[in-house]
Amino acid sequence: MAIESVIEAGVSAGMNGISPEDILFEEISVDMMSPEMVISETDDGGIVIDIDPSEMEEEDVEFDSNLADYCEEKVLKEVSSELLSMCGSDKQSRKDWEETYIKGLDQLGMKIQDRSTPWPGACGVQHPVLAEAVVRFQAQTITEIFPNAGPVKIKMIGRMTEEKEKQSLRVKEYMNYLITEDMPEYRSETEKMLFNLALAGSAFRKVYWDPNMGRPCSMFIPAEDLLVSYGEMRKLQVSGFYRDFELSEAGSDLSDIQEKYDDLTGDSPGFTSDNRHTVLEVHVDLDLEGFEDMKDGDPTGIALPYVVSIDKGSGEVMAIRRNWIEDDSFKQRRDHFVHYEYLPGMGFYGFGLIHLIGGITKSATSLLRQLVDAGTLANLPGGLKARGLRIKGD
Repeated sequence: MAIESVIEAGVSAGMNGISPEDILFEEISVDMMSPEMVISETDDGGIVIDIDPSEMEEEDVEFDSNLADYCEEKVLKEVSSELLSMCGSDKQSRKDWEETYIKGLDQLGMKIQDRSTPWPGACGVQHPVLAEAVVRFQAQTITEIFPNAGPVKIKMIGRMTEEKEKQSLRVKEYMNYLITEDMPEYRSETEKMLFNLALAGSAFRKVYWDPNMGRPCSMFIPAEDLLVSYGEMRKLQVSGFYRDFELSEAGSDLSDIQEKYDDLTGDSPGFTSDNRHTVLEVHVDLDLEGFEDMKDGDPTGIALPYVVSIDKGSGEVMAIRRNWIEDDSFKQRRDHFVHYEYLPGMGFYGFGLIHLIGGITKSATSLLRQLVDAGTLANLPGGLKARGLRIKGD
């Protein structure tokens, strides 16, 4: 059974002086038609039959596009629910590490303590052995990795030629200019990373392209989380970096470690004034519906690497992007994070000075306070007076 519109087009053509024999008709049976088939008319009176529109849509999606704009809402909700659950489980699994780290932060002595035990005004000083070791490591390391000539050095492998030498010098000069001049946050973020690295034992650096600034950025990521502040959220939505949807109200979502940081520095974040949102950036392997890994025309079921950004407040998926190089046939994951370890440990996180000398710092602080309190008591002009006791000079 042929499609009636095709026959009518042929009859119409014959009435305009063109014989039906001059037109080639290809009959399409009902068995060949599928529910997904799309039939559309062209401006010149013809028709276009799309046998598999889903395949065509996938081919039209650019490699670097936000795949969340092409996924069904049901798929996005499933991805969001699964990844939020995984993030919660991961955070709970390192609870002991967080508690040890929080207790160690108290040993830095950055906050003046007014103690009321064993009496009001008792000594509250902290022994500086931990803070001194951290500052010494930070100062010595930053001078080594960030000299006056710039942090980038060159090493030529193979036969040295004049052309290769000139090219290497050009690369060195450009990279040093990029890091020292075009990326002003690089040094300050490095110093923050070194301070945190000595304490916690692990610190991270993320190198990424910032669409707001139009240049690469290198940011320090604390070990307790890998959440990145991308700046103005609405601007990133309009530019297409994130999926455009109505954002929920900003709210407080501070970890115990961040609250300890604020307590030490005396800061208090204002979520209402700056409309801050917490974005979970999850680097994960997914078998994403509509973008499956294919072999010989059939899905393989292999999960591919993606970067999924989720607004934690609303649970909405903001972006899904491929995390492999476009021409890579193996689709290997791209690494955006650099993990620095002070002293490699037995697990994922390294050991820091909190773990190495935290106990000594606590004991030294206790001894120091005892000495100060003992001197205070020895010099205190106090005593007891019994009834009927006569003392010369009263």
